[in-house]
Amino acid sequence: MPLEEDDVRRWIWAVAAGRASRRQFVRTMLGFGLSGPLIAQLLVPQTPGAAGGQPTPSPYTPIRRGGGGTLRLLWWQAPTILNAHLSSGTKDVDAARIVYEPLAGFNRDGGFVPILAQDIPSLANGGLSADGTTVTWRLKPGVVWHDGKPFTADDVIFTWEYAADSATAAVSMSSYQNIAHIDKLDDYTLRAVFRQPTPFWYDAFFASRGHILPKHLFAAYVGQDSRNAPYNLKAVGTGPYKVVDFKPGDMARFEINPHYHVPNRPFFDSVELKGGGDPASAARAVIQTGEFDFAWNLQVEKDVLERLDRPDGRGRIHLYAGSGVEHIQVNRADPWREVDGERSHLKAPHPFLVDPLVRQAYNLLVDRGTIAEQLYGAAGQVTSNFLNSPERFQSPHTHWEFDLDKAAQRLDQAGWRRGSDGVRVKDGRRMKLLFQTSANPVRQKTQAIIKKAFEQTGIEVELKAVNPNSFFSSDPGNAEAQAKFHADLQMFTVSPGSPDPQAHMTQFVSWEVARKANNWAGQNVVRWVNAEYDRLWNQAATELDPDKRAALFIRMNDLVVEDIAVIPLVWRHEVVAVSHTLQGMELTTWDSNLWDLAYWYRQS
Repeated sequence: MPLEEDDVRRWIWAVAAGRASRRQFVRTMLGFGLSGPLIAQLLVPQTPGAAGGQPTPSPYTPIRRGGGGTLRLLWWQAPTILNAHLSSGTKDVDAARIVYEPLAGFNRDGGFVPILAQDIPSLANGGLSADGTTVTWRLKPGVVWHDGKPFTADDVIFTWEYAADSATAAVSMSSYQNIAHIDKLDDYTLRAVFRQPTPFWYDAFFASRGHILPKHLFAAYVGQDSRNAPYNLKAVGTGPYKVVDFKPGDMARFEINPHYHVPNRPFFDSVELKGGGDPASAARAVIQTGEFDFAWNLQVEKDVLERLDRPDGRGRIHLYAGSGVEHIQVNRADPWREVDGERSHLKAPHPFLVDPLVRQAYNLLVDRGTIAEQLYGAAGQVTSNFLNSPERFQSPHTHWEFDLDKAAQRLDQAGWRRGSDGVRVKDGRRMKLLFQTSANPVRQKTQAIIKKAFEQTGIEVELKAVNPNSFFSSDPGNAEAQAKFHADLQMFTVSPGSPDPQAHMTQFVSWEVARKANNWAGQNVVRWVNAEYDRLWNQAATELDPDKRAALFIRMNDLVVEDIAVIPLVWRHEVVAVSHTLQGMELTTWDSNLWDLAYWYRQS
């Protein structure tokens, strides 16, 4: 008997309601001849959207484009580049998203929303092959770049070639290298062919890693010339706004795109994105003074946040489910020794952080409970996992503990004894650390809590606060960039950027080690190399059973945590400040805050 679409929907609803297990669903679908990758895709929430890529429907229905005045945004970390393929900094990805668009994005539930695509590829519309090796995209016709040139399949194919080229050193490279080739069927239809059955087909061309670049402008700047493109700063996209002025590290101004491909959108005539300051002052600028309409990423102390969020304010604090984890990275390479012209080189192992006993001691010296309770409050919760969301990928096997005595015992076992001044020494070397992070009051107070425990145990700690523009810089010449890791420990937050963790977990595969050869664009900043982890990641990339695939990611998380490649601290909620008059946003942890900017409006 053939499988009907209504039957599939009933099964999906049964799984969502808990009346059937994922395993039962998989076995039933396999019995009907569906492939594993296709079955996995069916269990991902879908949002069909309109042809123009509308998010969840809004009660506001505009009758014309523009007329809304200026939207003022405040990003306390200022963007420095407008090409998301060349920067892992959220600040840069967000600014670029005002101009550039992907084929599709993710809504708050992780569902798919078409943007430059006419629809989402699926089994029903023939967009996904039964064996999980191809995906056919139908592009929205009539879209033009800001300079008036038509957007076509050639631009999508070029973006794949650009990002997949190792010489480009794109941070999105891993999302595109699994595509063997792309066949252009016509100007608005293309078929991507994967090297193997691919359950995570919705990586390339999606959300923040999927910004499509104009071939006619970037074709002269490929490979090693990618960072010389003037369009990295003077971006020309298909998005709702065009760049008017961009001062890296300071501000960006945008004006309405009169030819935007969604009728009667956007609402605002212009957008101003101001960078700089700190999270608390950003929140005040929205809630107390009303100078800005929206402030991003408010990593603000619990007490300050509670005082700011008053009912008589001009705006409000908005918290929503997050997926990012504030964590400490533990450098496996020596940041002070230079090899082949670079520090933190794999050929120079760290003088004492390669010792598991030392790493275990450090893990025991981090008081996650105090950090979460005193500094984050409702904006975060303690975690011992690097991968926390979606829930099916969260490990039940890890735990955390704060114990100064146990930490001291580990250091004793490792041969690090207290010297005459109380600092640990071994073979004439003092245990002295440089612990760096970006400048931010919450992060500096977190550093102080950790430093106190370390020094009580005989570890000398120097703290460093780096300007966020430098810390999250994509400039290969910036010595303070977190990817270069010129410190022993460093701390910040990373988020998956997708409801599937495949791309997120490339941060620990051996071929992604950040180094001079890839312009430090590799995602593996901690220089941790583990053969079992590599094997598990490769296995997950082709695993047909969604339950088995989740188990592989849980094991990957456990390896990272058990071997203390990183020390997870707080699973953070997303916190922003929003003017009372600003409406229409669908904030999601899976994509940029500005993914649906064309649908924002003001209601007085």
